[in-house]
Amino acid sequence: MSETARIILEGKEYEFPVIVGTENEKAIDISKLRASTGYITLDFGYKNTGSTKSAITYLDGENGVLRHRGYSIEELADNASFLEVAYLLIYGELPNKEQLEYFETSVCHHTLVHENMKRFFQAFPPNAHPMGMLSSMISSLSTFYPESQNPNRSVVDIERTIHRLIAKLPTLAAQAYKHNMGHPTVYPSNDLGYVGNFLKMMFGLPTANYEVDPVIESALNKLLILHADHEQNCSASTVRIVGSSQANLYSSVSAGIAALWGPLHGGANQAVIEMLESIKEDGGDMEKWIAKAKDKNDSFRLMGFGHRVYKNFDPRARIIKKAADEVLAKLGVNDPVLDLAKRLEEVALKDEYFVQRGLYPNVDFYSGIIYRALGIPTEMFTVMFAIGRLPGWIAQWKEMLENGEPIGRPRQVYTGATERSFVNINDRS
Repeated sequence: MSETARIILEGKEYEFPVIVGTENEKAIDISKLRASTGYITLDFGYKNTGSTKSAITYLDGENGVLRHRGYSIEELADNASFLEVAYLLIYGELPNKEQLEYFETSVCHHTLVHENMKRFFQAFPPNAHPMGMLSSMISSLSTFYPESQNPNRSVVDIERTIHRLIAKLPTLAAQAYKHNMGHPTVYPSNDLGYVGNFLKMMFGLPTANYEVDPVIESALNKLLILHADHEQNCSASTVRIVGSSQANLYSSVSAGIAALWGPLHGGANQAVIEMLESIKEDGGDMEKWIAKAKDKNDSFRLMGFGHRVYKNFDPRARIIKKAADEVLAKLGVNDPVLDLAKRLEEVALKDEYFVQRGLYPNVDFYSGIIYRALGIPTEMFTVMFAIGRLPGWIAQWKEMLENGEPIGRPRQVYTGATERSFVNINDRS
């Protein structure tokens, strides 16, 4: 007999089915609650509300588990390329050799963007935030490919749109960086891999050869994989709810980029560097700032430590810590801010106060260190996050579409004024 949940309202009992996931996650299906009872649930921030059933990502924050389509994040980061993980998220299985070659070739074929898009960049002020530019440019892609706007588009059209978006987002991200730097655009090169091509477009020059450093390429490949998807987070939920209106993929992902832009979501690694710079400007007295972090009456909080989902450790942080060490060793960077970061990491990993409270360095801490070492401006950190998260957004959008999910329409509990009559302006006090 299937398990049910019973709710008693106004003396009447109602039963609702219990749904059990493949990892034994349990949920009460209240999709017919309002129709049956006239009641709705109230759940600020949707912390206890499941908006969908998904086969993409499994996350167990209590035990530090993150798996994509059944594969552990540790195995994927150690063995896969970013495009392999993208294929896995979007299509459900790891590609075989022929499938991966086709996917890589198709993505490579679409890396160029229309020359008219240069005019859009020219219209932005030189100090425009790259996330604002990126969100706008991604949304505008739908105007260059009007077939993407058809809600009854074919499977072939959808696949072409997916490949175009994966190919063009790094190109547009690099152009946003070049715009802010006042540097000429570097076009993509089909002889480089996905990560190497992005590095060239970011740091290369139009008239010079660019040699991709394998240590940096490997670290960035890992970082992109670690950010590829993270279940029903703010930006993924945004992509799904926008897509549920049958909005095209470009517009849906543009909305996801806007959601990621917020400092409570994608801006955490930027906040890490800003915190470290504040400590440096204050004189670099680490003991003083550690004491402030321990003082419950002090408003200061360590950025990049602990996680709202992972209670004991962030499995992604363990992976990227090694890559961060390799990048710093390879580049030999002499940066007092990064020196402070290493000192802070050492304290947090050993100090009993931080250990007991699960305040470990998380993936945002180490990604901020790597981006800083590579010379990427802090304003670009969230753009890097967006490149990594893109396959997850696409997979979430595609799954929502294939499941035929209804348009998202949350309810509310109204707390405003009751009915009243309009008062003429001359009679208002």
